[in-house]
Formats: sequence, structure tokens, C-alpha cells
Amino acid sequence: MWKTVLRRLLTMIPQIILLSIIVFVVAQNMPGDPFTGMIDPNVDPAQIEALREAAGWNDPVPVQYVRWVGNVLQGDFGRSYAQQVPVTTLIGGRAANSLRLGIVSTFFTYLIALPFGMFAGRFNNSWFDKFVMIYNYISYAIPTFVLALLMVFIFGYRLGWFPTFGSKNVTMTAGTAEYYWDMFYRLLLPGFTGGILGTASTTQTLRSEVIDAKTQDYVRTARSKGVPEGKIYAKHIFRNALLPIASSFGFIFSSLLSGSVFIEQIFAFNGMGDLFITSINGRDYSVVITLTLLYGILAIIGSLISDIALSLADPRIRID
Repeated sequence: MWKTVLRRLLTMIPQIILLSIIVFVVAQNMPGDPFTGMIDPNVDPAQIEALREAAGWNDPVPVQYVRWVGNVLQGDFGRSYAQQVPVTTLIGGRAANSLRLGIVSTFFTYLIALPFGMFAGRFNNSWFDKFVMIYNYISYAIPTFVLALLMVFIFGYRLGWFPTFGSKNVTMTAGTAEYYWDMFYRLLLPGFTGGILGTASTTQTLRSEVIDAKTQDYVRTARSKGVPEGKIYAKHIFRNALLPIASSFGFIFSSLLSGSVFIEQIFAFNGMGDLFITSINGRDYSVVITLTLLYGILAIIGSLISDIALSLADPRIRID
């Protein structure tokens, strides 16, 4: 298995190279540049042109790409034009927030989806199954920003149960128990919101697999031997129905980690998604390129994680 994982990691190298070329070329052809977004329009255009020349923006795109790759190989992803700090420092400060949000969202996704899908499949056509189907339609159809605004309005403003913005309280002393509890508490509402958005496909897949598994020969054999119904579902049906869920685990986690742009914006969570939107608006292309490349790498890694999770869930399956 480890040899296979190593081969997959080596295969990722040309994929990442191709991705970096596409991302870099697309970013270079976007309208505007960092300097026109930063400098007062009354400034002499010659001054802006001098800054563009000094930054190498007037060089041919292949020359800029080779220079950028050379710097990246040395661990230098450039500097943020807007905030004048290294890109790695800027992203590093936000990555921890996005990682925590992704983990909590993934936890809530499976906490909701697994029992919903299991019991809806076991008692299909019941009132609970109908409730789950309605829930799936709503959670799948509702836009991310609409659900996030509803959660902020209901649980933040109306009920006052959760903070509505920020990933931490800057007035608290870092390192104390109260400080970490406050950070965790601020994660719950945006994490739950992200979790709800990820449940529809997982719930529906598990429900369909359970319904299909109930008619299989191994289930009828277990019933004929007098195996209790609860044990049949827990030991036989659930384990086999879980295989498609395990195969999508990496994709779900990577998508929640990189796809929480609207949630981070609405909750002012100071994560990579919020930084991504801010950088696009400010034409901060060094940050945009790095984040886009990072999201692409996360998707590739998610594919590998899904394959590994599937092989662990079913020992009969080996990734080649």
C-alpha cells in the first residue's frame, strides 16, 4: 500500500506543474494589476509604470513564470502587494483557522449524514424517511450565503447563542483556557453551517446503499440464521453501505477546507477563503496565485485520501 501511495505522490508532480502553469497564465491575463488597485488615480501614470517595470510585470509571461517557479522552489511565494508581507506569512496566519473550520464542518457533516442516511434507508417510506428527503432537497438547494445569513440572524442576533463574527476574541489573553474555549465556541456556528451544506449527497448515497443492501443474499442469510435485526444493520449492512461514503471522504474534507469562502466572509472568520476574496478584489495576484494553487493541490490530495480511506474500509480493495 505504501508503495502505491508513493507512486501516487510522484504522479502528483506533473499534475501540480500543469496546474501551476494554468493558474499563473490565467492570473496574468486577468484585468488590472496590483498597482492600479493600490495607488491613488491622481498619481502620475509614469510612476505606476515604473513600479510595474521594477516588479517585472512588463516581462513576457514565460519569463515571469520561470522566475516565479525558481522563487517557489526556494520557498519564496512572493510578497503581498496589498499588505507588504510574505505570502507564506499571510496565508499561514489564516490556514489554521480554515483547517479548524474544515475539521469541525466535516465532523458535523458525518454526525448528521450517517444517522440520517442509515435510518432513512432502514425505514424507507416512513415519516422519518420523508423528513430526510425534504431536508436533503432544502440543504442541497439553498445557497451557501443564504443559509449562513439565516444562521447568523437566528442563532446570533435573535437567540444570541453564538458570536456572529471573528475567529477569536482579541481582548482575551492568548494561551489561557478561556481563550481556547472562546475560539472553539466561535467555531461551532460556522462549522455547523458548513456541515449542513455537506450532508445532502452523503445522506442520499448512504440511504440508497442501505435500501439496496437490504435485499442482498448475505442479509437474507443472516436473517435466516436468526441474527438480530439490529446486529444485521450494524455489522453487515452499514459496513457495506459505508464504502461509497469512505471513497468520498477526502473530497468532502478538501472541499470544505477550500470551499468555505462565503461562510468565512459572512462570519468574518479570517480564513483562507476570506483572504482569497479580499486578494481578488485588491488584485493581489501573488496571494491569489498561491491560494488557487493550494486549493488545487488540496483537491489532488483529497483524491488520494479517498482511495486510502476506501482501502482501509474494505480490506478486499487495494489501491493500485
